[in-house]
Amino acid sequence: MKNKLNCILLVDDDEGTNFFNEIVIDNAGITNHIEITLNGKEAIEYITYSGEDNENATIHPKPVLILLDINMPVMDGWEFLEVFQHLKEKHKGKTIIVILTTSSNPDDRTRAESILEVADFKNKPLSAKTLDEIMEKHFPDYL
Repeated sequence: MKNKLNCILLVDDDEGTNFFNEIVIDNAGITNHIEITLNGKEAIEYITYSGEDNENATIHPKPVLILLDINMPVMDGWEFLEVFQHLKEKHKGKTIIVILTTSSNPDDRTRAESILEVADFKNKPLSAKTLDEIMEKHFPDYL
């Protein structure tokens, strides 16, 4: 039996995309908890409230993997990353951030590669194959 990720955080303003991603992740059986936020601001609020030192850690677990969209209202993915970089270590932990976007702009990929906190850059839609690639690269101990 494989280990499961504590929590996966989906950060995307498109509810249909979140619904689809949730199905792909559920089918993979890699986590028991998927949290959805609709923009970077909600994601930062979730991250700073979650964690093992929080009395609500079981109902508000710290994400181990964040799938982050770039283009969102309120706070986009780039703004999220700027704020995330300045969070306390207890909030960031060893979280893996994967940008999951429809952008085919090579500048976005280059920008993402220049940000230390971004572990990977993938194009939507999330597929079982893409999720397997993420797991193999970033969570080999969980396979």
